[in-house]
Amino acid sequence: MAGPSDLQAPSFADVKAAAQRLADMAVVTPLLESSALNKRIGGRILIKPENLQRTGSFKFRGAYNKLSQLPEAARHAGVAAYSSGNHAQGVAAAAALLGMPATIVMPADAPRIKIENTRGYGAEVVLYDRYHEVRDEVAAKIVAEGGATLVRPYDDPDIIAGQGTCGLEIAQQAEALGAKLDAVLVCCGGGGLVSGTALALAELSPSTAVYSVEPKGFDDTARSLAAGERLRNDPAARSICDALLAPTPGELTFALNKQLLAGGLTVSDEEAAAAMAYAFRELKLVIEPGGAVALAALLAGRIEAAGKVVALTLSGGNVDAESYCEILTARS
Repeated sequence: MAGPSDLQAPSFADVKAAAQRLADMAVVTPLLESSALNKRIGGRILIKPENLQRTGSFKFRGAYNKLSQLPEAARHAGVAAYSSGNHAQGVAAAAALLGMPATIVMPADAPRIKIENTRGYGAEVVLYDRYHEVRDEVAAKIVAEGGATLVRPYDDPDIIAGQGTCGLEIAQQAEALGAKLDAVLVCCGGGGLVSGTALALAELSPSTAVYSVEPKGFDDTARSLAAGERLRNDPAARSICDALLAPTPGELTFALNKQLLAGGLTVSDEEAAAAMAYAFRELKLVIEPGGAVALAALLAGRIEAAGKVVALTLSGGNVDAESYCEILTARS
């Protein structure tokens, strides 16, 4: 089974090819603008709401791009994946559309909505203890026993290229609005979305500065960019941003990000929660904690956005009702 180090990083041509495969399958999410947010920041802010994407997050883009290229023999054997929930749903939905079985390894403490939705797409869910078991090993056993194709959540060129279609759309939509992007803020876990987005923007809007945004304690990409090498997070770290808890940057994603990103930003759980409440109150959008970190960075002033044009991703909206209500109520 080939690992990330055996694979070649994708190119912009791969992103364009992914966009063709995803045509009529993925949602071309809009680029939204809020007068209230513009006024608060003092700039022009463009919002890419991937919470409106199929399965409620950007992950469907990469999953469908990957699965749609599998040969017939591999499709018969099915796919396996590990995920805290959004990649799980993306792979499960793509597998259902393409008529192949899927087995997803998910942490037992993942949001209930993510586990239930993954099962709802027809996938078999195998739960594990994220603090005492290694998800890669659980998935590897499934692959070895059944011959399924492992679909990694971010460290795969087809996954990165698929996520890059989000950046492709941002660039095209900003141009249609007559907006010259100064910066783009992208939610970051393992780095698939931000590396793919940066790849597209480097071609279509090379003067735009692209930043990863991570939760405190899981700022491995930010720290790795500063160090020039891949660093790991403290295993004892905790965050409400369940979608962004990768232990270390991916090999392929970091190879791209260290070349293409302007830097990495970090926000606290409280700032992410405040951004969720702001999105509900002012933008009328439901965002999960991990999907809110780019907005949180903007609201917290992590970059100077006054007088500038800044785009940001809202990467997902899959949040349990109880948790969501608790966050909103505490900040009402």
